[in-house]
Amino acid sequence: MTKQTGEDFLKPYREAVEKFGPSFEATLWHSREAQELRFDVMIDLANFGDCVVVDAGCGQGDFAARLLEREISFSRYVGIDALGEMIEVASKRGLPRCQFASSDLIGSQSVFKEYEPDYVCFSGTLNTMTQQAAQQLVKQAFDASAQGVVFNFLSNRHHKRYEGKDLTPASRFDTLGMLDWALGLSSRVSFTQAYLDGHDATIMIEHDGE
Repeated sequence: MTKQTGEDFLKPYREAVEKFGPSFEATLWHSREAQELRFDVMIDLANFGDCVVVDAGCGQGDFAARLLEREISFSRYVGIDALGEMIEVASKRGLPRCQFASSDLIGSQSVFKEYEPDYVCFSGTLNTMTQQAAQQLVKQAFDASAQGVVFNFLSNRHHKRYEGKDLTPASRFDTLGMLDWALGLSSRVSFTQAYLDGHDATIMIEHDGE
């Protein structure tokens, strides 16, 4: 199998920006309601109070806006995205305690450490990656974080109504494989896929104590 590059993962997003401009449609979310639900699941798992939150693949900053809407007392939010057009839109929103930066998550090995995060979050960011590439990226984020990582992905243990659904350019991950991998990093793993009948799953991995 040919190894995928960062450009392979970003291609669908670049094409979407070319087609729709730096907008919600360019994030490849199917609905704002589903996007917001995924955000809420991450917030309910981690809370993020008094934390530095790094949002990897932030798009136009919708997760930052949701944190503020829910009055989460994060200390600082950093949104990172490889598409400069999206970062420009996010920055113009003027969201308090939030900053945005353009960076290649795949190509840069130190991008997470640079911001000294408590948590690194991935919402939808992993969907166009292979499972192996996603695990490698999340592991880098986990190693750089003080507390842990929270991420979602498309589950292969879903309700039967999702059978045969065309997810292009996204793909499903082996959910049990993801859980087993996460538990290999830490004993402190939280998991849920109850919110969309298994179409989507969220995992939080926190660092083990001493």
